[in-house]
Amino acid sequence: MSAKLYTKTGDKGKTSLLGGKKVSKADLRIESYGNVDELNSFIGHLKDHDGVENRLKQQLYWIQEHLFSIGSILATESDFSGFELPTVTKTEVEQLEVWIDKFDKEVPSLKNFILPGGHPAVSLAHICRTVCRRTERSIISLNEHDEIDEAILQFMNRLSDYLFIFARAIGHILGVKEIPWAPGSD
Repeated sequence: MSAKLYTKTGDKGKTSLLGGKKVSKADLRIESYGNVDELNSFIGHLKDHDGVENRLKQQLYWIQEHLFSIGSILATESDFSGFELPTVTKTEVEQLEVWIDKFDKEVPSLKNFILPGGHPAVSLAHICRTVCRRTERSIISLNEHDEIDEAILQFMNRLSDYLFIFARAIGHILGVKEIPWAPGSD
């Protein structure tokens, strides 16, 4: 007989971190890894979009794997020593930088701010970028109370840059014209 999906232990607004410590579901740690989970889901949605080439789907899969690692790190008590958790290092940050630089060479130089949109895949990449920025802010808030590895902070910051240039690259690949922000032009 299998265990039930629901445990009812969270019915009063508490949940457990990896390690067993009970915390409020409004805890900064819960907020942070919940945002990582949301971002990972949106990136999965982007990865599954028909407008995304297979080589780019592989990059997004790689990102999802690392976001899952970050989520597991954030879901763990800071003094947990039960087993070795996955890590995110400067090597992963550098990989994002390689992709950012490659995309930046493939798209026209930016002369204006651009509005998100023009194609569903482009819009979705921008949604991922904004969710990533919110996720980054929540992890920074957590870091002010409970130190988070610097590589995780760098990864999240670089990931939002990656998602911005990814949106531009997808638009370029699909032949979508960027929409410049032109205040007062209507």
